[in-house]
Amino acid sequence: MRSCASTGIEGMEKILEVKGLKKTYHRDKNSLTAVEDVSFDVGKGECLGLVGESGCGKSTIAKIITHLTVPDAGSVRLGGQETLFLKGKRERALYRDIQMVFQDPQDSFDPRCTLGDGIMEGMRSQGMKKARAKERMYRLLEMVELDAEMAFRYPHEVSGGQCQRAAIARALAPDPQLVICDEATSALDVTVQGQIIKLLKRLRAGQGLSMLLICHDLALVQDFCDRVLVMYKGRVVEEGTPDEVIRHPREAYTRKLVDSVF
Repeated sequence: MRSCASTGIEGMEKILEVKGLKKTYHRDKNSLTAVEDVSFDVGKGECLGLVGESGCGKSTIAKIITHLTVPDAGSVRLGGQETLFLKGKRERALYRDIQMVFQDPQDSFDPRCTLGDGIMEGMRSQGMKKARAKERMYRLLEMVELDAEMAFRYPHEVSGGQCQRAAIARALAPDPQLVICDEATSALDVTVQGQIIKLLKRLRAGQGLSMLLICHDLALVQDFCDRVLVMYKGRVVEEGTPDEVIRHPREAYTRKLVDSVF
C-alpha cells in the first residue's frame, strides 16, 4: 500500500497543515508505531474526514494536533504557525483555537458542574467577565437547539444527544479556527446521530467552520465531508472526495472498508 499526502482544495486557504507525523509507543521491550509519515491539510471552511478501523492511528493524530501527545517527528501548523513547541500563553491560545468534540459527551464534562458552567469554563479561563460569558453561553445553547434551562442541568441529568449538543456549544464558545470531532456520534443511537450531523452541517454552513471529522463510518463521511483520508496501520493509504473513494477505491483495504458499509 502506498502512503499519500493531501494538498487540500486548490486555491483554498490552509487552516491546518500536518507534515510527516510519526509516533511510536514503547512499552517494556515492545514498540508500536501508531502513526507513520502522515501528512494532510485542512482548508478554511473545509471538512476533512479521517477514517479507518480502531487502532489505525486516527485518535493519536488528534492528540498530537491538540498537544495531548508529543510526536517523534513531524510538523503541525495552524494558520501558518508551527504549534508543536508552543509554551505558556501561546500554548493556551492554541487550546482556544483548536477545540474537540469527544466520543462520550458525559465523560467530557465535569460531573460536579452544570452544563452551563462547563460551557462557560473556557471563556472564563480566557479572562471573559462572568456576565458576558453567561450571555454568550445562552446564545450558544440556542445555537445548538437546547432550551436555556439546560444550563442548570448536570451531565447525568440529560440524554446523550442533549449532552453532545452542549459539548458542541462548549467547543464553539472560544470561536476556534478548527473543530475536531473524534467519533463524536458513535456513542449515540442512529436517530440521534442523524440529528447531531444535521446540527453540525447547519453550524458549519452558518459559521464557516473548519472541521476534522474522525470516524469509522464511511456513510457519515460521504454525507458530511468535502474530502476523506483512509488510514490503515498508521498510514494514509488513500484520499479523495468521498464519492471518489467510495465508488472507485484503489486500495484493497479501502475496498474492504467500503464493502463492509455498502
